[in-house]
Amino acid sequence: MASVQHIYLGFYFILLTISRAAFAAQVNSNSVLVALLDSRYTELAELVEKALLLGRLEEEVALNNVTIFAPRNEALERDLDPGFKQFLLEPRNLRSLQTLLLHHIVPTRVDMLVWPNETTRHDTLSEDPLHLSKFKSGKFVGSAEVIRVEDVVRNDGIIHGIGRLLIPKSVQQDFNTRRSLRSISAVKPEGAPEVDPRTNRLKKPAPPVPVGSPPILPIYSAMAPGPSLAPAPAPGPGGPRHHFDGESQVKDFIQTLLQYGGYNEMADILVNLTNLATEMGKLVSEGYVLTVLAPNDEAMAKLTTDQLAEPGAPERIMYYHIVPEYQTEESMYNSVRRFGKVQYDTLHVPHKVLAQEADGSVKFGYGEETAYLFDPDIYTDGRISVQGIDGVLFPLVEKDSSTTKSEKTVVPKTRRGKLLEVACNVLMSIGQDSRFTTCHHL
Repeated sequence: MASVQHIYLGFYFILLTISRAAFAAQVNSNSVLVALLDSRYTELAELVEKALLLGRLEEEVALNNVTIFAPRNEALERDLDPGFKQFLLEPRNLRSLQTLLLHHIVPTRVDMLVWPNETTRHDTLSEDPLHLSKFKSGKFVGSAEVIRVEDVVRNDGIIHGIGRLLIPKSVQQDFNTRRSLRSISAVKPEGAPEVDPRTNRLKKPAPPVPVGSPPILPIYSAMAPGPSLAPAPAPGPGGPRHHFDGESQVKDFIQTLLQYGGYNEMADILVNLTNLATEMGKLVSEGYVLTVLAPNDEAMAKLTTDQLAEPGAPERIMYYHIVPEYQTEESMYNSVRRFGKVQYDTLHVPHKVLAQEADGSVKFGYGEETAYLFDPDIYTDGRISVQGIDGVLFPLVEKDSSTTKSEKTVVPKTRRGKLLEVACNVLMSIGQDSRFTTCHHL
């Protein structure tokens, strides 16, 4: 399966072509930046373009005479740890890549005439400084030896070739944190089932549970594999409640969102602006499984004031991003590959969200308001699955005789009504709604 990274790298290459043409038109052809793009340091030049730094560097060159310490190509091709290089190239780590590259640029001209004889500290365009030193064996920048002194000299800057990549502490910490999250977010709490994402069945027999307890797997999964999982029915009358500790599981996934980075707005809405975190905990305790399509911070920042001004708008937006099924990246991708298009129920009753295959990934939404699966499997514990997406989704709207745009169906006014309607829909689908008179009043 093609990764989401490949999709966005393709998008980057398009941006690179456009940005290079625009850049050449604005910068003097004799600039040190143009010389860098056409120099022997092709790997570094490509990273600068992928990091979308040309505009920022153009401003710096206009203000200061800069010094660029350029790692040789071999340092970025063969000597760099593959895991770290993959981390730098992932779109969600764009800021880390920018910080690393800016760490190689000093906003002053440091040529051989002014190279210090003793170790001195120099500020860079990143927050981490560099230390220049001079020994009998040669000149050093941090731990990297200068192997090509004044390799490129221009009026607005100078380039020194160095033997290795310089990694600032902040970027190294980001990489270590992201790497450790893989083991944290994949830990399954006690009692959570281990599900085979290909078949949606348990990998090993489920332990016996008391009569009346919530089912470990949704009823439709127990019957036959399909394009998606149905929500787990609520416990029957008199059945024990809070069989699962939903509150702890919700807190765990929100903490993982915060540590993962790039999803602070989503976590803030869940905890501070709505009661969704509490309601999700109750749902999980009642036996439901949930998949959260979490828009990243960049997507949330594009929401307009009009979209959020209407009373209850944040709740409705978030409800539309919660699917009462347990889905992983692999299960969703297999479904759209097999069926072409799949519609998932959401807690924004009765609206569904459309999923389909696009460019080797899963794309959600209708028309122009779509979002790609951007950060797969941020959190998966057997009951709650969190999938990062790069856009905010909205229900499909259609023209009506009385208004230009309106939602297809009236949504229940209260959040409790929404959750109750989801439960009733499940009960009616399995022929058990006759026991619950509440369902007939919805």
